Amino acid sequence: MTLLPTPGYRPRYESLPRTVTAVPSEGAYGEQVAAHSHPWVQLLYASEGVMRVRTELGVWIIPPRRALLIAPGVVHELTMLSRVNQRTLYIGTEAAGDLVEGCKVLEVSPLLRELILALSTEPVDYPEDSRGEHLARLILLELRRMETVPIAVPWPRDRRLQALCTDIMDHPGSQRTLEDRALDAGASARTLIRLFPKETGLHYRQWVQQVHLAHAFAMLARGEGVGTIARTLGYASPSAFTSMFRRLLGRTPQHYLAEWRGV
Repeated sequence: MTLLPTPGYRPRYESLPRTVTAVPSEGAYGEQVAAHSHPWVQLLYASEGVMRVRTELGVWIIPPRRALLIAPGVVHELTMLSRVNQRTLYIGTEAAGDLVEGCKVLEVSPLLRELILALSTEPVDYPEDSRGEHLARLILLELRRMETVPIAVPWPRDRRLQALCTDIMDHPGSQRTLEDRALDAGASARTLIRLFPKETGLHYRQWVQQVHLAHAFAMLARGEGVGTIARTLGYASPSAFTSMFRRLLGRTPQHYLAEWRGV
């Protein structure tokens, strides 16, 4: 299914007040922001809470200490997976340069976090050569230093594969077989297996692991333990889940859990 801007949706700004504009907002659990796009780069960041972002390129689950950079013109929709304190940056395309093509998840350093929070307290039309402008310049410098995080879930265009992927995304710990799910999707398991690399760039099991990583990050951000996460995602044991997580990301889930708890 093609993701199209919602008819009647009005953007927050017709033009940017400044090169970098920071907008604070709050979202309730389950709240959705309809599909839309912007003519500039957007950085979606939540200082508290977890968001899910969907585009035609993929699905991302964004916890604290992570942010999603979205290129101009990319249609996206948001769902709040908890209560969210959001801090959105809008960045003019000339200032952004080659900062992003498509979408990418960034690590948010403590310095970048404080810069974003500080700019959010400034007026959106802060004066030239003011504190706001200096914060904006530092943000642009810091964004280019941030590491990317490989937790994207590429989204297919084939309707049969979309049905399967939606079921897996909504029920990541389900023990239903691929054959059973394929029946609901209206295709054979063999056909769907063959479509995965063509449609997503990943083999079936790799794609499922990306879904598990995305859900795991969201649960870790809510402070849930590794044992609970492993059971929810259908792993036989916490060690089996930890092994998958460390193999793909080079760090254990306990590392991120301690980081978000401030340990």
